[in-house]
Amino acid sequence: MFGIVLSALNAALAFLVRSILVKFVVYFALFFITTEFIGVISTLLPTGSDLSGALGGISAEVWYFLDFFNVSAGIPVLLSAWVTRFIIRRIPVIG
Repeated sequence: MFGIVLSALNAALAFLVRSILVKFVVYFALFFITTEFIGVISTLLPTGSDLSGALGGISAEVWYFLDFFNVSAGIPVLLSAWVTRFIIRRIPVIG
């Protein structure tokens, strides 16, 4: 009887260590590395003031068409999509 209980306990412990504990450690390490990489990379990226300075020299006639196509809302979305694509594809630990 003791052998059956010990075998069941050993199987349950093996499942816990192989399936749950190892995955938790691996996913926690990936999460920690990811958050630290984003913190380091965000300090190296340019700020929005550079973009507003570059768009400051556009004339009123051109701004009419840019506002018509809502480019002022599209540029930040495009830049954030590019940064997200960079993070997912270029950093080996994440992507």
